[in-house]
Amino acid sequence: RYAEKKGFRVTVEDSQPGDQVGFKSVELLVEGTNAYGWLRGEKGAHRLVRLSPFNANNKRQTTFAGVDVSPILQDAVLKDIKIPDSDLEITAMRSGGAGGQNVNKVNSAIRIRHIPTGINIKVTQERSQSLNREIALKRLKGQLLAIANEEKLKSFEAIKGDVVEASWGAQIRNYVLHPYKMVKDQRTNWETTDTNGFLDGNLEDCVGSLLRQRAKDEQEANNSE
Repeated sequence: RYAEKKGFRVTVEDSQPGDQVGFKSVELLVEGTNAYGWLRGEKGAHRLVRLSPFNANNKRQTTFAGVDVSPILQDAVLKDIKIPDSDLEITAMRSGGAGGQNVNKVNSAIRIRHIPTGINIKVTQERSQSLNREIALKRLKGQLLAIANEEKLKSFEAIKGDVVEASWGAQIRNYVLHPYKMVKDQRTNWETTDTNGFLDGNLEDCVGSLLRQRAKDEQEANNSE
């Protein structure tokens, strides 16, 4: 909803339903001016405390959602990036279909695992295995470059599994809906009691606070060098 409020185009690229309710994972493609710049701060673990509608005793429960954000880079940026074949584990699988004549009977979906980091990229959107492989490699390269920039590494070859886990596994925001209402960002201490508005996409103040904090930190780091 925040992306829609910003005028971005949002497409659901892939989704995996949960065992009972909800989703195990959802992959969104967000397109628009400076979309990555506005959304990259959402990367990390989001903690939700609520009275679960799926609990028969209506008990308070805590759940977590891991969010990853990576840019879609232009071919000119990616063409010189080489990933050794020995670092890749590529698996072909059958794409899901709508059933009947629309079922995809060939193994066109692609999953690429980057062995040094454990990053997994799955692409199912095209009917061609080669096209899905190309898209998956582009996404992997973009994700590695984004992590390298965030961690201030000289190259993506320096990225290991522990760096990936630290970069997106840290808890960044709490959403408390019971026994009181509060959304608090752990990085800036920004908070609001308007939980309904926040969950409806009113993230502007929170995101702006984080961007200002990061700009200040970067300026201080540059001045100290």
